[in-house]
Amino acid sequence: MIQDEPKGEVVAAGGAVREKKPNFFLRIVIFIRQVFAELRKVVTPTRKELVKFTGVVLGFVIVMMAVVYGLDVVFVWLTTVVFGVPGA
Repeated sequence: MIQDEPKGEVVAAGGAVREKKPNFFLRIVIFIRQVFAELRKVVTPTRKELVKFTGVVLGFVIVMMAVVYGLDVVFVWLTTVVFGVPGA
C-alpha cells in the first residue's frame, strides 16, 4: 500500500509487492481517515436544487403508481374474462 501524500489517503499500487497487513487498530484509523476524506467531497444541494430533485422523485413515484394501477386493472379484467365471475 502506498500513502498518497497530499491528502493522506492510502491506495494500492498497481505493480507493488504485497505488503504485510497493518494491525487491526491501524486499519480502523485508516478507515476513519478515508471516511472523513470522502465526507469532505460531499456537496450539499441548494434549496432550489433540493426542491427540483424532490419534485422529480415525486413525479416518478406518481407515474410508477399509475403504471402499477393500470396493470392491476388489466390483470383483474383478464382473470375475470378467463375464469369468469364466481356465482354468475
